[in-house]
Amino acid sequence: MLELVPAPRDGTLVATVMDTIRHRIESRALAPGAKVPSIRRLAEALGVSKSTVVEAYDRLAAEGAIAARPGSGFYVARRAQPLTLGEPGRRLDRTIDPLWIARQSLETPEPGAGPALKPGCGWLPADWMPDPAIRRALRGLARSEGEGLVEYDSPLGFAPLRRHLAGRLAERGIAADSGQILLADGGTQAIDLIGRFLLQPDDAVLVDDPCYFNFLGVLRAHRARVIGVPRTPSGPDLDAFARAAAEHRPKLYVTNAALHNPTGASLSPQSAHRLLTLAEAHDLVVVEDDIFADFEAEPSPRLAALDGLQRVIHIGSFSKTLSAAVRCGFIAARPDWVEGLTDLKLATSFSNGALAARLVHRLLTDGSYRRHVEGVRGRLARAMGETARRLGALGLEPWVEPRGGMFLWAALPDGLDSAEVARRALARDVVLAPGDVFSPSRSAGRYLRFNVAQSASPRVFAVLEEAMRG
Repeated sequence: MLELVPAPRDGTLVATVMDTIRHRIESRALAPGAKVPSIRRLAEALGVSKSTVVEAYDRLAAEGAIAARPGSGFYVARRAQPLTLGEPGRRLDRTIDPLWIARQSLETPEPGAGPALKPGCGWLPADWMPDPAIRRALRGLARSEGEGLVEYDSPLGFAPLRRHLAGRLAERGIAADSGQILLADGGTQAIDLIGRFLLQPDDAVLVDDPCYFNFLGVLRAHRARVIGVPRTPSGPDLDAFARAAAEHRPKLYVTNAALHNPTGASLSPQSAHRLLTLAEAHDLVVVEDDIFADFEAEPSPRLAALDGLQRVIHIGSFSKTLSAAVRCGFIAARPDWVEGLTDLKLATSFSNGALAARLVHRLLTDGSYRRHVEGVRGRLARAMGETARRLGALGLEPWVEPRGGMFLWAALPDGLDSAEVARRALARDVVLAPGDVFSPSRSAGRYLRFNVAQSASPRVFAVLEEAMRG
């Protein structure tokens, strides 16, 4: 007997019918090559309209689950899908390496399990994001003629967005015309392009210790030698930086100048000036990843502004401030480098996300984005104070008081290892961010990075306390 399966994926009858047929195929009630019920029969059995079944079958055929035979009906695809009893659960034994947090944060919970809490992840909660504004902008794009929704974008990317970005950069003192701005599919692609453009295998690259864990992942993918420079609250340890530059002759230094990930610290003016002097003396390029810029109420120094984009490459993105699903970032650099980076982007991805660029441009120019980030800054400030208070009650000590942003870098009491604490918390469906995933020297074993926007639930701190006790 045919019955609708419960819990449709998107709340529509079409999705429910699709899930019903999928369930019968996955459970082998309908074998490969078997004829599926006719449209009329299934509609009568499930109590839905024939048009609903027609649309469901069309979608199932489009995804390859069934195939139409003219004059005969629909049949299960010949190739059987692997028998699936459920999504695999979290692997608690995975090595804690630079991509550990990304894997755990993006995992889907086991069926029947409640949603995992993710104070260790690097993005804002979904209900903090401007969902209604994004939907309005998407509807506007769909209604507009001539938006180029089916064509490749220009080599540099959507020109109106690049012109707008040039104005935003000028507000931070960074002089870049639209021809010096190359759009990319997010900050990670931007760093990957720069690595492909400027690095050869075994080239040395300086990073902060600790630094954003995916800097390590991308650089190792390029087979670079990653050299950590200890981070201080005002910037890199400049004496250590000078020694590393002299010894290793690095090609690049990759950093967050403002609202540093994971520590939340920002570069001081004095450190910025001396850092650029050292970069010039040792002929190295500085890659300034500034994706958290809009979380900062009072701008701190930008290396690209002080340097004039001579040896600094500036990166931005809207993944953290607007939507992780809208992959749109940019590179600002001197003209000859932009030309080379553009050729490389064309060779490796041909174009960039034209729809994403147009969507971001609408949100930036209709006032939605400005109102959104102003509200987020206030919420983050309140969450920062509350998270620091709760961590202090458990004996964790913040390394620095950030000027803004979402990250708080805090030390566990003596004798506790953050990797072990994170494993214990993960067993209770709380994803923490242990310090050594951010540290090239693996010298941050006492530290955890907390995303204050993801730390509102009291259960985060209850599980943390239990994990600290063992």
